[in-house]
Amino acid sequence: MTPGLQTCDSLISAAGGTLDRAAARLLELQRPNGEWCAELTADTTLESDFILLQLWLYPPVNGRWNPESRTLVAKAAKSILDRQLEDGGSNIYVDGPTEISATVKAYFALKLAGYDENDERMTKARECILARGGIQAANSYVKVNLSLFGLYPRDACPSIPPEVVLLPFNFLFQMSSWTRAIVVALSIVHASNPMRPVPEGFSLDELFLPGVALGLKRSPKLFTWRNFFLAFDRFLKLWERRGSRTIRAKAIREGERWMVERTRDSDGLGAIYPPMMYAIMAFDVLGYPPDHPERVEALRQFNHLMVDEGDRFLFQPCFSPVWDTAMAAYAIGESRPAATEPLRRSADWLLAREIRRNGDWSVKRPNTTPSGWSFEYANAFYPDIDDTAMVLLALSHARASDPEAQRACHRRALDWLLAMQSKYGGWAAFDVDNDWHILADVPFADHNAMLDPTCADITGRILEALKANGIGREHPAVRRGAEYLIGHQEADGSWYGRWGVAYIYGTCFALRGLAAAGESDREAHVLRGGEWLRSIQNPDGGWGESCASYDNACFTPAPSTPSQTAWAIMGLIAGGDTTSLSVRNGIKYLIETQRRDGDWDERLATGTGFPRVFYLNYHLYRLYFPVMALSAFLKAGSAS
Repeated sequence: MTPGLQTCDSLISAAGGTLDRAAARLLELQRPNGEWCAELTADTTLESDFILLQLWLYPPVNGRWNPESRTLVAKAAKSILDRQLEDGGSNIYVDGPTEISATVKAYFALKLAGYDENDERMTKARECILARGGIQAANSYVKVNLSLFGLYPRDACPSIPPEVVLLPFNFLFQMSSWTRAIVVALSIVHASNPMRPVPEGFSLDELFLPGVALGLKRSPKLFTWRNFFLAFDRFLKLWERRGSRTIRAKAIREGERWMVERTRDSDGLGAIYPPMMYAIMAFDVLGYPPDHPERVEALRQFNHLMVDEGDRFLFQPCFSPVWDTAMAAYAIGESRPAATEPLRRSADWLLAREIRRNGDWSVKRPNTTPSGWSFEYANAFYPDIDDTAMVLLALSHARASDPEAQRACHRRALDWLLAMQSKYGGWAAFDVDNDWHILADVPFADHNAMLDPTCADITGRILEALKANGIGREHPAVRRGAEYLIGHQEADGSWYGRWGVAYIYGTCFALRGLAAAGESDREAHVLRGGEWLRSIQNPDGGWGESCASYDNACFTPAPSTPSQTAWAIMGLIAGGDTTSLSVRNGIKYLIETQRRDGDWDERLATGTGFPRVFYLNYHLYRLYFPVMALSAFLKAGSAS
């Protein structure tokens, strides 16, 4: 540690300078209209799927891509190869191990792009796949995608029937919002059994491991939901061949209506990559010509996710402007409350994006007045509970141009948040009581995101937002939220974080939520949370956690990152620890690793999409969370 940071006064002074530079940098990144929006990046599966979509839309003729596709496919392939691991595989988070599904997708995409299977990089990838069980070990969505081109046996893939939209008990709405958007669009594609052409002589036969079954694996126990759904899958395959054409046609029409409706007032279906891609394919099999407005708009929205800067090419899974703007505005409000003009612009921008129509959430809350904010620019059917809480926290610092409109918006948003509390006391991301756990055993549920569970990180943030807007511990919703957090603490004192990596994230926002709910920092659960955070601090003074925590179901250490260090500091301060050596060393870490421009470097993924399947690099996490942590430290110091 830097010798000059040994005294309390010197540390506070240095922290203040670090905060000044960071806040100034954050303000520099605000756009003139008031928003913040950084890149949101993930793994190579997005580029691999893009090449698959090019094959679907513009198949090569006589082995040749059309000029535009050839250029884009070559760039996507280079992006995949640039991230290939030494063993030939592809991972799903930075510094992570080879992941079989991502590697199969990458091999398929590279071979389509023209790389010879005897190329050394292709040979290593193939050996890597075979060593991990062959193409048979890939997840269901990889197999379904390949089956559309006859590259994997259709009968060995799970059925995704369009009739799901006709099932009773609001069955479709028992799935998570992202799953239902994927399933409806993909079921329309699946029902057409398209068998699209591939270049002559193209196959993936070399990836099949001899002696390994192609089909879906049964549970070793006889009576399980898994085996029930597998038996039902066999019935569905028979239904596809001999079932009622009338019912199927009705289901496809209803799925089409459902899908088209949800592309309105939205940046594409679900405003996220997988359903946006499947929507384009669905419009195609439904017979929408290339110049049909719905299909043109779907393709435009999808291509808008592309980042093409010459040598740098990638796809973002979606955009994060509301999240980034709310986070950044809150951070500025915590650190620079006098920054009234930037905060006014952000408030005006956010207020203009309040959602005022019923979405999927209203199926379970039909009598609730619509409000809330989505994660993206426009996603009217899917306001995000977490984003809504964060917007309310930001607006607690920011004053919009129209105070009356802001007050009315506050009332609607608070009422909506309160209505979205689950029966267990916690809050989820998009839905209420999305808890049909048996759906995790559906054959196509191996994307590990069939449900939208309540979680500690969102619940903690909701409690913060409620307190910031005048709803205190005497309110029943606050008491129930606090009880939820106390009841979901892990045995080691941590909390599981669903939307950030991982236990550090969950523990930070659980402790902040409990503090907002008026919980004493002398309570055992609060003390245990703080002790856990101190116990996992890295020798350099920072904190870091690997995405492997989700695989291991426990904290797995990693090199320190600015965002995770900030979370730990924020959690400790919320738990009453403002002066410990752990907090001081964490602050020193942020001071000493800050860049000259006020920013920090952060390579590792600290955001979570689907645990164990998909992770995210939020490129502003490294900046606005340290601003929050440094602000909390300085406020705690001035109050002591």
